[in-house]
Amino acid sequence: MPISLPAIENKLLRNMRPDDFALLAPHLVKQELTLRYQIESPDTPISDVFFLESGLASIVAKKTPAGRDVEVAIAGIEGMTGVSVVLGALQTPYSAYMQIAGSGHKISTTTLRGAMDQSATMRDFLLLYVQALIVQTNSTALANREYLVEARLARWLLMVHDRTSGNDLLITHEFLSIMLGARRPYITAAIHVLQSNKLIRSKRGRITIIDRNGLIHLADGSYGLAEKEYARLFA
Repeated sequence: MPISLPAIENKLLRNMRPDDFALLAPHLVKQELTLRYQIESPDTPISDVFFLESGLASIVAKKTPAGRDVEVAIAGIEGMTGVSVVLGALQTPYSAYMQIAGSGHKISTTTLRGAMDQSATMRDFLLLYVQALIVQTNSTALANREYLVEARLARWLLMVHDRTSGNDLLITHEFLSIMLGARRPYITAAIHVLQSNKLIRSKRGRITIIDRNGLIHLADGSYGLAEKEYARLFA
């Protein structure tokens, strides 16, 4: 039996026109997504697209062929994976995997592309999300170039907080190093700064948001542009 719209938590699906959602509903399969679950691999055909219900997916690139992963974008309950499919490509040079375990509704790439061929309104709607993700990626590039690690960490925690429930984020210093493209000692020092200012509380494998407004202030303008664009596009 196809899943009904009231049972959907993903914001992208919930904002979709009912007739467009009806094209997808019979093909959506609920799946649990464990930590490090590989959603997309570089230069490999994308078999499935996920509309996330919980957890967080990272789109990452490598600094060098043998180097560390660096996050270029994230997706959570607000969006989807596989934007390359929306643009007409079947693969991507980037990797995508779950950095916070959760769940999502899976649909095959072939089925999604078929539905987009049937509905111009669905295609246009999903392209709006591509636009939002482009703005997020550009904001990340600017933050990595112009802001100190403390501000970048504050921005990233706010972005994750937007996409998850509650104030507790299950994340390690190692993952933060990957996500922010900074070495672990710098991440540890930045966490100490945020904790000493009573913005967060950090324990092993867990960061708790205490003062969201304080994080916004510390982010110093690096947070907010992409969020306003998403709100504008899907208002």
